[in-house]
Amino acid sequence: MSLHETVRKNEELGRYELTVAGSTALVTYDMRDGKIALTHTEVPGALTNQGVGSELAKGTLDDIRAQGLKVLPICTFIEAYIKRHPEYQDLVG
Repeated sequence: MSLHETVRKNEELGRYELTVAGSTALVTYDMRDGKIALTHTEVPGALTNQGVGSELAKGTLDDIRAQGLKVLPICTFIEAYIKRHPEYQDLVG
């Protein structure tokens, strides 16, 4: 089941969110020199080992691509995800 369609950008809180079964996973971000810095990924314990973090990363990176932005993968989870999924390598700025 693909969840990334429900990933939403919450500009007010500076994060991308994915809510599953009442729990919300998130990736925090801020803008730096025209690039989007992904600074932290958090997946609640109830959602771990279910692929939620990967779906969140995919949805986040797909939205960033759609905006025509480059990524600064400061978060180690996002950095590792991009390494495992070379189709996102072009987003790294």
